[in-house]
Amino acid sequence: MPARPARPSAAIGWFGRLAGLLLWLLLVSLPIHAETVELVRLEALRSDQGVLLSFESRFQLPPAVEDALQKGVALHFVAEAELMRTRWYWRDQQVSSVSRNWRLTYQPLTFSYRVNQGGLSQSYRSLGEALRSVQRASDWHIAEPVPDEEGRYYVAFSYKLDANQLPRPLQIGLSGQPDWSLQIARTIHVTSESH
Repeated sequence: MPARPARPSAAIGWFGRLAGLLLWLLLVSLPIHAETVELVRLEALRSDQGVLLSFESRFQLPPAVEDALQKGVALHFVAEAELMRTRWYWRDQQVSSVSRNWRLTYQPLTFSYRVNQGGLSQSYRSLGEALRSVQRASDWHIAEPVPDEEGRYYVAFSYKLDANQLPRPLQIGLSGQPDWSLQIARTIHVTSESH
């Protein structure tokens, strides 16, 4: 009597279990990157001086980024804000666009960290203190005074570690590496100071 061919469902079942096992092994072996940027506070206030933005973010540097910093690579953080006015008959109008940059470096001779922002520099004894100074801004003037039109103005805000300002050889292998993609973006309406 000729041998009976294997049932297709048994072969498919065996293959499915093997594929499931390989997928599980892949997921277990991948490093977990929980480092994200958390936006603790974001406010845009309309005042007599203009539109003022305040924000505070919170994050830890991923191990690869901290290692690069300790080896002398300067890290650049960028906050960008666009003040927009809604229009029902056309695309929203851009009223202003501003950015703020911070440069964080490690000083091995003094075992300290230096933060440069807008021509000013400050030294810090620990990485935590230095990071706190680049993670926030208060009463940042982003636009001249605007009319009090409730709900018509909003701010498109973004904050990130700018990998484009890293040394060119380091940029080559960064695409797809989650350690170097610290970033967040939000949109908020402008409110009056009295609110």
